[in-house]
This record gives sequence, structure tokens and C-alpha cells, in this order.
Amino acid sequence: MKIYCLTLGCAKNRVDSECLAGALSAAGHSLVSSVEEAEAAIVNTCSFIRPAVEESIEAILDLEELKKEGKLKKICVAGCLVNRYESELPKELPSVDFWARTEEWEELLRKLNTPGDGKRRRGALPSSPKFTRYLKISEGCDNRCTYCAIPAIRGRLRSLPVELIVREANQLAAEGAKELCVVGQDLTVYGSDRGEKDGLFELLDALESSLPRDIWIRLLYLHPSRVTRKLLERVAAGRQLLPYLDIPVQHGAPQILAAMNRGIEPEALRAIFRTAREINPDFALRTTCMVGFPGEKRRHFEELTDFVKEVRFDRMGAFSFYPEEGTEAAKMEGQLSERTKKKRLAELMRLQEEISFERQLRFEGRELKVLVERVAAGEGYAEGRSFREAPEVDGIIEIRGVREDLKEGDVVTVRITEAMTHDMSGEEI
Repeated sequence: MKIYCLTLGCAKNRVDSECLAGALSAAGHSLVSSVEEAEAAIVNTCSFIRPAVEESIEAILDLEELKKEGKLKKICVAGCLVNRYESELPKELPSVDFWARTEEWEELLRKLNTPGDGKRRRGALPSSPKFTRYLKISEGCDNRCTYCAIPAIRGRLRSLPVELIVREANQLAAEGAKELCVVGQDLTVYGSDRGEKDGLFELLDALESSLPRDIWIRLLYLHPSRVTRKLLERVAAGRQLLPYLDIPVQHGAPQILAAMNRGIEPEALRAIFRTAREINPDFALRTTCMVGFPGEKRRHFEELTDFVKEVRFDRMGAFSFYPEEGTEAAKMEGQLSERTKKKRLAELMRLQEEISFERQLRFEGRELKVLVERVAAGEGYAEGRSFREAPEVDGIIEIRGVREDLKEGDVVTVRITEAMTHDMSGEEI
């Protein structure tokens, strides 16, 4: 059967879809790049926050219209939305033929009358990037932050075996990947569900010893309460590990951090980033911050902005608190107005843009290794990323005056000639 798979949500969901693609291909189905080519469509949904739920529902309704018009035979809805609202969805969306919870790929294959063999296979979707791939090392989360529904949706922490991860990483490298982004809800706890004390370190050792030496390894999503000097030094000294870490702090006021159940004090947070910059002043540090948490007074917000001014993150993603159904924070007193949240978010991002630009200026006149992702040879430029830019969430580096034989997937040395708030430009050496 020709199947179109639409993936919504995060990079971890993309990995799930690629594993589903591997199972479907092994069972004899073919993945197509557009819904117009398909006989059946699968939506791998996200339901982390209400806007993600709404996006998932809209996508399903669009497919229902195609089915009514006779352009689709079957619709399957899979993933987080099913995990969260399994009992309600069939009544609301009767045109959907099959439902599957996260990673229930064997059940989905049975519903398609093509039973699988139960083996995990990493496939590729027509939309999968070739040179940067995501490597998911665990599922679920035990952190229990009061604003987050992930533990209820995805369950408790479950670490994948080292051997499986290493095998999958080498498969992706053999398929052309030049960069592997290691993801999970929280990388720092990898292996702790099996009683391992240094599971992440052992995994990094295994990856670096088995992968080709030119593969970049980028770590994303580390809970700050377990980011130690030992981990920072291991990343900085890594043969293939990039000096880039995504450490979501969420806030800088002790009262708000406690209400969020983040398990760390502001001074301990500051120490992480001071240590990182002591080890390597160029360490690329990304974070996530939340404004408008219940009970956040103006003074708490100012503690957050003071914290950001002191740490000087290279990159930041920020968002307003949303009272997500089923979370403790949704029931807390002191909910803020949308107007206040919007105003504070804008103020925080203006501050971060100034800091980001200042950090970018450090690299004018310097040389960086850049992974080329797009070549516009006819227009004389290319685009890529260095160690400082994670895919999809950070900026790009524009390479000007490119040579004719430059190819996507090449890693080249670029001298930076101009820094901007999020992007940079330069010339190949």
C-alpha cells in the first residue's frame, strides 16, 4: 500500500515516524512524499500543549475531507494524541480507520493486515533530512515538572540499550548523516532506570569509539539539575562532541523554580554556565525560559531577566505559560493575564536578541567548520551551520561566493565576515 506519513511535533516524534517507516517498508508498504500519491495516510500526532492538539486535529480533519472525496482509502492516527485522549477520539473522529498509541507499530501493522516481526528498524521518510539525523536514546520522563504533561502522555523513563543506539547511529552515518543530534526528554538520566550511574558517559564513549571520526554529535535537552562539571568537561574534550548544550532553565527566581518543581536553585544554575565558559569561552549554550507562570510577580520576572543578563546565553527559546490540562500548574492560584504574559515575553526576547548579537560578534574574523545544507550555486551562495547552530531552532551561516563543485553535505572552513542577531555570513577558506 502507498502510505503518506505526516509527522507533527518535536524531533523525538520524527524518530518515531522513521521507526514506523522502517516497519512499514519491511512489511511491504511504500512511503510516498505527498498525500496526493497515497492510498492511506498516517498522522503521527503531538499533544504536548493545547496548540499542538489543535494542529493535530486540524490535520486529521483535512484527511477526512480527502477520504470523503474518495482520494484516500484509510486514515490512521498515531502518537501522543492517542496516548492522551484514546477513549474520546473515536467518537469525535469517526472517519479514522485505525488508532495507535506511541510506538505501537506492530499493532498498526496488524490493522493493515501485514503483521511485522517485532524488530525495531530505523527507516527514512521522504521528508527526512539526509545530513542531519536525530538519535533518540530514551522515552518518557520521571522529572514531574508541575507545568508539563509529558510523563502522563509518554510514561516513565525507558532507556534504549546502548548496542541498539550505536547500531542505529552507524546506520544513519552509513546513509549519509554528517551530524547526529542526540535527543530524549532528558539526556542526563540515560540508563538510570537500569540502575546505571554513568549511563550517558558510557553511551558517549561507545558512540565516539564506533562512529566515523568526521561525524558531529550534538547533545540536546539536558535537565540542569544533573549537569555536572564532569559532563561539561567530557563534552568539551570530546573527539566528535560539539561544544553545544541545550539546558532548559525555565526561570531564574527561586520561588518560581520551586513552584515548577525544577529541583535546582538559581545559584546552582549560574554555576553550570560559569563552569562551561571557564572550560571553553566559546561554549554554545542554549536554554528555554517560561514567563507568566502562576504567581510570577514583576520582581520574579526581573530576577529572570537579571539571571539572563548574567549568564548571557548564546540562544534562547522562550514561551508563555499555558495551563495545560491535567498538570498541577493549571490548578494553581495566581494565573496571569494573557496581556501580561505577552508583554513579558516580548521584553525577555528583546533582551536576548541583544545578548545573542553580542555573542555572535565574537566570531567576526574567525574561522568555523560549517556543514553545508543548501547550495544556491546559480545565485553564488550556500547555507549551513557550525557547532553553534542546532538544526531548525537556531540561525544559519551564509557562505558567499561559493565554488562550482561545492555540494550539500560538505563540511568546509568559513571565515566569518558579518555577524547578525541570529545568523552569520562569511567566505569559504
